Amino acid sequence: KLGNSLVAPIVPFVPEGDIDPPTVHMKYPGTISVTEETYQALLTDICSSYRTHGFEHIVLIGDSGGNQAGMKLVAESLNEKWTGTSTQIHFIAEYYDFASVAKWLKEQGVEQTPEGLHDDFAMTAMMMAVDPKSVRTEQRIKADRFRINGVNLAPAQDTIKWGHRLINFRAAATVTALRKSIENN
Repeated sequence: KLGNSLVAPIVPFVPEGDIDPPTVHMKYPGTISVTEETYQALLTDICSSYRTHGFEHIVLIGDSGGNQAGMKLVAESLNEKWTGTSTQIHFIAEYYDFASVAKWLKEQGVEQTPEGLHDDFAMTAMMMAVDPKSVRTEQRIKADRFRINGVNLAPAQDTIKWGHRLINFRAAATVTALRKSIENN
């Protein structure tokens, strides 16, 4: 709980690919996926529950490409359904806008050469800022693979500083977008 706000729990079940036959992340054992319809129904029920309890601003922020479209559709649908009421749903796509992150990094002099990996320098640096072990720092150094997309991650402390800068950049973009969304409704 933050002041008069409540931070809702993370929704751990999102579309991760088709279940049968498996696609995207469902190709990897241990992954749990839900259909787009199930995901949207879950979000709709969660948002409706918060509305019942008197929440006026419900914010949807996704941390994966696979959940952006569903969040946007649920927000649009519920905002239309609840027109004229005090409850608004705000889908904040800017949090997951990695094109802007890549552009900002390039402006800062960080040039990447895609290697076909799922992650990039930005994601790795942010993970390192939270927990350097999460990117297997020691193992990568030992294997002489402490880099991603042509960007050297050593020294680790410099990459961690980049991670904090990236977190702040994304947070600022998210807050700006949320304020704009609230002002426009």
